[in-house]
Amino acid sequence: MTIPAAALFPSGTTAIRRETYGGRVLTAAPHRVIHDTGDEIALACWPGIRSLVPTTWIDWLQTRDPAARDAALRAYAARQWELNHWTWRDTIWLSIVDRDAFFSVNLFFSPDHGGLDRWYVNFQRPYRRTPEGIDTFDLALDLVADPDLSRWTWKDEDEYDQSRRMGIITDAEHRGVQEARDEVVAMIEGRRGVFGADWPDWRADPSWPVPVLPAEMMAQPVASGA
Repeated sequence: MTIPAAALFPSGTTAIRRETYGGRVLTAAPHRVIHDTGDEIALACWPGIRSLVPTTWIDWLQTRDPAARDAALRAYAARQWELNHWTWRDTIWLSIVDRDAFFSVNLFFSPDHGGLDRWYVNFQRPYRRTPEGIDTFDLALDLVADPDLSRWTWKDEDEYDQSRRMGIITDAEHRGVQEARDEVVAMIEGRRGVFGADWPDWRADPSWPVPVLPAEMMAQPVASGA
């Protein structure tokens, strides 16, 4: 299906990337659109950008306590969570997503020297376009690769298995992830697609204005959404 040109997000504008689950908003973060071809969308986020995330996720980021991560999964399964404000920090994040893909390819750059720190493949539901941006849902499993792609490791396989047991990840999504795992490894080994492009040379422009969420969304923490 061809995306009408009028529906594409112009480069330099703000797109809201949301995670949704069970008909509710799980995260909402503003990104700068790097490009949008209809088949591929590239979004950038950097330190200082404010978003909305679950309070359990904030607890885990601040404490690294496994109990906080487990609490987040239990909240997802029960479809009960609260959101609060979180400010992105530590890395410049470039996310590249193909239409219909069960994964996004992410590059994390150092704010200090601008160079690529790591590749990070996030397995997720294929995104759905909205008037404000894209909606998806993190499916727990990740792959982390060195900047030169010489080594990679799987991450959070235990959390993925737990999410399956809890019914957060469906059988259909599991099949999509399994196929995507093979696809990603083949892309890395063959240096194909995003992994063969010049994205490691990309740099954020420090003069870019900081993208923001709509004022009504940031006015106060929210417990649910569309």
